[in-house]
Amino acid sequence: MPHAGSTAPGLALAGLIPQQRATPHRAGRIVVVSASVGAGHDGAAAELTRRLTADGFAVDRFDLLDLLPAHLGRAVQEGYHRMLVRAPWAYQRIYSSTERAGGGGPIARALLRTAEDRVLRALPPGTGAVVSTYPGASRVLGNLRLKGRLAVPVLTYLTDFSVHPLWVADGVDVHLAAHAIPAAQARAAGARDVRVCGPVADPRFRPCDAEQRALARTAFGLPGRAPLALLVAGSWGVGPVREVARELRDCGAVVPVVVCGRNEALAEQLRADGIEHVHGWVDDMPGLMHAADVLVQNAGGLTSLEALASGLPVASYRCIPGHGLTNAAALDEAGAAVWIRDPADLEAVLCDLIDGPLGARQREAGLALFARTPDDGPAAEIARVHRAGAQDGNRKPPPPRRRAVRRLAATAAVASAVWACAVGTGMATTYDGPRLMHSIGHGLDLDSFIGHRPQGGHHS
Repeated sequence: MPHAGSTAPGLALAGLIPQQRATPHRAGRIVVVSASVGAGHDGAAAELTRRLTADGFAVDRFDLLDLLPAHLGRAVQEGYHRMLVRAPWAYQRIYSSTERAGGGGPIARALLRTAEDRVLRALPPGTGAVVSTYPGASRVLGNLRLKGRLAVPVLTYLTDFSVHPLWVADGVDVHLAAHAIPAAQARAAGARDVRVCGPVADPRFRPCDAEQRALARTAFGLPGRAPLALLVAGSWGVGPVREVARELRDCGAVVPVVVCGRNEALAEQLRADGIEHVHGWVDDMPGLMHAADVLVQNAGGLTSLEALASGLPVASYRCIPGHGLTNAAALDEAGAAVWIRDPADLEAVLCDLIDGPLGARQREAGLALFARTPDDGPAAEIARVHRAGAQDGNRKPPPPRRRAVRRLAATAAVASAVWACAVGTGMATTYDGPRLMHSIGHGLDLDSFIGHRPQGGHHS
């Protein structure tokens, strides 16, 4: 999501100050745990927080990366970022291997165990439910539930349209899905209680009329009559964005409008390529979507859902590895976004999306996702689970001495993981595929360490 909507990591580890804390109100208290990996996970957390606060709950938000010891979260974030930018083939290999394995390996588990005590200490008194919008957070919270250390229900809100097995954590009470397709994938991965409750998007993302479209184009300095394709690539601007921008321009069907997020180098390169309408970080993304005729994306995260809420048809094209490909397939299966696999089809599909029956069907399908009543959406479902409370008993926590030993072992494993991340990322920029995979070896399980971090929209 290459625009405002995520909150900056504001958690001071010394005091465990939450990113956002509302005054306790009539309905009770809920904690939302996300992670600043890309911007999609934080964007979903922000919108859930807004809705729950409007419903009368006190809501506290935390970033899981800030709850890892010794600032390790930032190191993991940077390693994932560098791999997506410099060695996307390695990310695809990692994503596929963890998908087949059905979860993370020992280093990933050790890393997440180091956050368990910190997450527990961060939960304020009176917390009645905890919601995760990030797979790693779901695993931490699920483990706490299984061990009997967390006595309130845990929910996972699935931010993506496709569900990697790492999203489904044992111990999580309820998984919330935007559509029947991700719900079915979550059940296939082992989730027991999965509820379809629709997607979330900031209410500013909504359809506009011709006058609003004209005003938006004027505000952004865009042509008044030309068909505009809004090209997005997540908050990091990853993927073959330059190639796609040139293809959009050269196909003759649209004028490309590119959002580069925080990737300033990409913006400079695009301007040097002669792409006229290039933006960095955009605060008024709803307005820019109002100006556009079609969205072209490569990750399938929250930005795609925001476009659907705006009545903007969506095309997936030259997707990034891993979740970008699986999200494109799931959105295409749902009829919400078309997946353009062949560059030869680009011009015809874009024309059909802008003026043809394909675009009309997609706009209808996209808006239908958001046609639920307030009592039938994800915030209402979270409130119902909060009211019901924990349904199962809880075992006593292990003795403090055993926990201390486990923390010591986990810290040692994390030190190895950070070293492996640094070495593996550096090698990914130097060696070819077979040599890198051979060099990483079989024992470190670096795949699981990095591969459990989808973007957000991964998403975009």
